[in-house]
Amino acid sequence: MSDVYLLAFIGACILVAMVPGVSTAIILRQTLRSGRGSGFAAILGNETGVLLWALAAAFGLSALLLASQTAYDAMRIAGALVLAFMGAQSLWQARTARTAVEVEVAVPTADGARKSYLLGLGTCLANPKAAVFALSFLPQFVPPGQNVVATLVLLSVIWVLVDTLWYALFVWAIAKAKAILGKPAVRRRLERISGVVLIGLGVRLILEAR
Repeated sequence: MSDVYLLAFIGACILVAMVPGVSTAIILRQTLRSGRGSGFAAILGNETGVLLWALAAAFGLSALLLASQTAYDAMRIAGALVLAFMGAQSLWQARTARTAVEVEVAVPTADGARKSYLLGLGTCLANPKAAVFALSFLPQFVPPGQNVVATLVLLSVIWVLVDTLWYALFVWAIAKAKAILGKPAVRRRLERISGVVLIGLGVRLILEAR
């Protein structure tokens, strides 16, 4: 794979990662709720889902999903319901008063990290738009004459690495701003914003055509 194609692909991956979406909302939500560990767990879950969709695109499996309108709609509705549920949870959390002491002593547990991982994984896998994107995005960067499947697998791994690095920096920045973001009033406001965004993303997923 030539350096030109590789650099173009990495640049495209960075731009894609920077666009706020479902992944950003989930990672932000889990980081604010349970700390940096849960944020990183959500990243790992999300990137596991991204890798699975990318590999599915490489081997042509996602094309089979997209060929079935029923399967596509079922995943779309399931993903929208998950997002709406988490949004409602965030709005409810914003109504619950928490003291500064409670915020300080909140320590992420193994169960919390596992839950964050599964949330990241589940929301990614339940979003058929991720399959559409992987199927249309990756093949554009396969140079002529290259082994298509092998190149797509390589691109999938690079995509996940770039994505992971970007979101890790995002979580690190949130953790650095803990003194401000950890204040109860600010946390409640961010929970409200997170809830509205998640519900909005769920509604958009329901209304969007393929």
